[in-house]
Amino acid sequence: MKPVRHFLSLALAGALPLLLSAATEQQGFDHFYNLEFDAALKDFRELARSAPNNPAFQNHIAQTILYREMQRAGALETELVTGGNAFLRREKMNPSPADVEEFEGAIGTSVRLCQERLAKNPNDKEALYFEGVAHGLRANYDFLVRKAWMDALRQATESRKLHDKVTELDPAFIDAKLTQGAHDYVVGSLPWHYRFLGFLVGFRGDKERGIATLREVRGKGDRNADDAAILLATIYRREKRPGDAVPLLKSLLQRYPRNYLLRFELAQMYSDLGQKDAALAAIDEVERLKQAGTPGFAVLPAEKILYFRGTVQFWYRDFDGALRNLRAVTAKADALDPNTGVTAWVRLGQTYDMKGQRQLAVAAYRKAVDYAPGSYRAKEAEGYLRKPYSRSKS
Repeated sequence: MKPVRHFLSLALAGALPLLLSAATEQQGFDHFYNLEFDAALKDFRELARSAPNNPAFQNHIAQTILYREMQRAGALETELVTGGNAFLRREKMNPSPADVEEFEGAIGTSVRLCQERLAKNPNDKEALYFEGVAHGLRANYDFLVRKAWMDALRQATESRKLHDKVTELDPAFIDAKLTQGAHDYVVGSLPWHYRFLGFLVGFRGDKERGIATLREVRGKGDRNADDAAILLATIYRREKRPGDAVPLLKSLLQRYPRNYLLRFELAQMYSDLGQKDAALAAIDEVERLKQAGTPGFAVLPAEKILYFRGTVQFWYRDFDGALRNLRAVTAKADALDPNTGVTAWVRLGQTYDMKGQRQLAVAAYRKAVDYAPGSYRAKEAEGYLRKPYSRSKS
């Protein structure tokens, strides 16, 4: 029995680092999807140090840095993708030089590791997959940080090609289809003249096919099921299908209850469905969790809650209630992310216009322009300076 015991002890000793690595990775993703990006980054850096030849951990680092910056800029809300050309009008972000350096280093290391493996085996599915992920992250970075739209689309297409090869080699590699679904939807949403770009030859895009593919990843994927759910919820809002988004958001909240943005998204979906009371109740629940000191909610600015409440009231023509909340938000706009801050000033101006208080509306629009000059919202405010905001009665 001694040899058997000795063999088992060796097997367990060899498996222990892998088990610890898996546990740390899972912990990192739990932090990531609960918007605790600093904690997630700590876990992923630890993994990268323990396994320097694993490209996945480099991708995790890059993704966390990018999403942390998106959170700081207020670029995670689906409100930014509800317009017809929203893919082309995202605001540029300004990460710190240290974040840029670490992101670039992680992406570069991931691609290098993958290409070293592919030089030995061109059909290495994992290497193809992880290099495709790296190109996808680079696409998001080029779009949001560098504001280089064509470079971003080119990187996304390169990611698509790599993941197409993965599923050709292994049709059961469902996670690789996330890129395919997202790419089909984005290309299918582009103005027609963009589809004639040379690097898009063979990719016509198809929004419905993209949605169907993302639904497949949501139902059958392993690593990317939650990412597919988040993408679908965003797309459903853009396509004015909030009823399809609600069950996805509820399911995600069961897994990531500390993610306050999911609760705000749920409130907006209820609002889009015409369920004002349910929308306000969802916002009230966020406020209750914050006041109770619930983990994940203590850091949430109270003004963010007031902003969402005021926005629901605005759309439901409770202009007095909207004014109370939006005034409180704009009084401390500097404590908010840039997107929420400038949008609050625009929304305040719109509310004044709806009440016929033009002078106050003009003052609010000017504040919006001063708050984020050159932004999409500032340009919107400049339009309302020339012509008052109006909305048909409903």
